[in-house]
This record gives sequence, C-alpha cells and structure tokens, in this order.
Amino acid sequence: MAFSDKSRESLIPSFLYTTSTTRAMGFNRFSAPTSTPAASPAVGGGSFMIQAPKEKIEMYSPAFYAACTAGGIASCGLTHTAVTPLDLVKCNMQIDPVKYKSISSGFGVLLKEQGPKGFFRGWVPTLIGYSAQGACKFGFYEFFKKYYSDLAGPENAVKYKTFIYLAGSASAEVIADVALCPLEAVKVRVQTQPGFARGLSDGFPKFVKSEGYLGLYKGIVPLWGRQIPYTMMKFASFEVVVELLYKHVVPKPKSECSKPLQLGVSFGAGYIAGVFCAIVSHPADNLVSFLNNAKGATVGDAVKKLGLLGLFTRGLPLRIVMIGTLTGAQWGIYDAFKVMVGLPTTGGVTPAPAAATEVAPASA
Repeated sequence: MAFSDKSRESLIPSFLYTTSTTRAMGFNRFSAPTSTPAASPAVGGGSFMIQAPKEKIEMYSPAFYAACTAGGIASCGLTHTAVTPLDLVKCNMQIDPVKYKSISSGFGVLLKEQGPKGFFRGWVPTLIGYSAQGACKFGFYEFFKKYYSDLAGPENAVKYKTFIYLAGSASAEVIADVALCPLEAVKVRVQTQPGFARGLSDGFPKFVKSEGYLGLYKGIVPLWGRQIPYTMMKFASFEVVVELLYKHVVPKPKSECSKPLQLGVSFGAGYIAGVFCAIVSHPADNLVSFLNNAKGATVGDAVKKLGLLGLFTRGLPLRIVMIGTLTGAQWGIYDAFKVMVGLPTTGGVTPAPAAATEVAPASA
C-alpha cells in the first residue's frame, strides 16, 4: 500500500486537496493559539479541503477531520450500495415473512416478480443516505474521540479509553442519523412496497405527500435505537480487537508492520466487530423496517405482529453475514483512504492527548 506522490495525486480528485499556498489562506484561522497574537487571517476558499497528498497532514487538524469525513463517505456509501440486494431481501423478510420465508426463496421471489433489476431497487437513496451518514459517523467520531480524551486528561484517557470510544461513537451517531433518517424512510418504502415508486426522485415527493415532512423522521427514535448501539459496538469493539490482534496475533508492533498488513488487520477486526453489531442492533432494525413500511404503525403494533422473539431473530442470519462483511469492508476502505492521504490506520496505538505532550518537557 505504499503510494508514490504521483500515484496518490492521481487517485484523489484535485478538489479534495489544496496546496501549501491555499492552506495558508484557508487553515490559519483554525490553527491552535500561539504565545504571540496572530495576524488576521486572509479569507480563502480552502477551509474544508484536504491538503495535497505529498504534504503531510497534521493529526487532529482541520485537514485531518476533512480527510476522515471523505473516507467515511467512501466507506459507508459504497459498501451499503454494494449490498443493496441483501438489504432488499432482509427488509422484505422482516415485513412479509409469509411471502419471503428464507434467504434463498426471497431472492427467488424478487427475481421472478421484478427481474434482475429489482435487486437494486432503492440504491440511490441508499447511496446518498449512507454517504451522508458515513461522513458524520467517521468525521465526528474522530473529533469526539480526541475531544473526550483531552477532557479526561492523559492518564484517564488511557485508563478509560473504551468508555471514550463508546461515548465518541454514540455522539457521532446521533448526528449521523439525523442525516440518514429521511433517506432511510424513502428507501424502505421503495424496497418493500412494489409500485410505490421507482426510486428517490419520485419516491421522496410521494412520501412527503403521504406522510408530510415530519413523517420522514417518524423512524428517528427506532433508528437511534438501532444505530447508536450498533455504532458504539462497531467502533469500540473494532478498537479493542485491533489492539488485541497487534498484541497477541501479529508478531511485531504496528509501527513495524507493512501497510497491507495493517489494512488486513483493519478488515479482520472490522468483520469481527460487525458480527457483534448485527446481534446488538437487530431488534431495532426490525422496528425501523416495520414502522417505515406501514402508515400509522407504532412500536406496539410491531411487537404484537412480530413477537418478542421475532424482533431478535427474524432475518438475523442474513444480517450477520451482511453486516459482518459490510463492517469489515468499511474499515478496510476507510483505513485505505487514510493511508492513501498519508495518515496512519485506525487503532492499535492509543493516541496521547495534547496535554501529555505539553507536560513532558517540564518533567524532563
């Protein structure tokens, strides 16, 4: 995974990065305060761009968070779109278990009724919705992880790092789901009600006409119930598994591992984390599908129809396969993007809060 400057530049669109000149214009306003008063920064257009790949990105700088946001877009948007057929069968199994009795029969029913094109029904709201979610999920996670680490202080940040991972991911997901919820509502309606709409362009106005704009957020509480535990498990278990892999499986420290090996660790840890994610968040996933499919439906209606056991088990094997693969691929893509722009992969080494580097010279 070692990239030359030219290969990195060719892989990243020019609008995603900026040169040192534009960075000086755009990023000075975000720099940390120094001991001398800074002159008023010039106004530039590169405030939220990623600096040129051949120039090292400073950790926790605006460019760092912009890179993490871009990596999150690629990570979540591409992977969720790729597994649209699995998601389509899963949603229909949750809504109509009599017709869609199993994974294999579900694919058979869809193929017979809608043809091969039917497997990707709803891919546009999936792509846009999960790209927006990924941007907020990964970008804000990196922000909150650093923010909470600094609040805790150097010693507590290490001692309670798992709690920081949990808090940071939960905070990020609250924001990410606000971006996802309207598109998730349209996606489920398009996928589970044949004839409702062809996709986002006609499905969105039809949904709004039927449910109103507030109806787009009818599923926000169940979505939080599904996604917040899912994301807390996704990020915290990933960080823990990565650390364990480097400690007990990989025969050398992370700093001595090649980039391909580090990315392999990211994918493996992501897949393991995905299995836990699927189990923890599955009941809420059933609720989201049920509420977005039936007008005026309530959580009580869902529990009554699906049953308590059904909430935990209906569609679970397929979702474990889907989410495990999805989560592994997401961490692989996210960390590959970070490597491509010159950043380290996620996890394996606990980052020292800023305060730790400040007190070190005083004790020397």
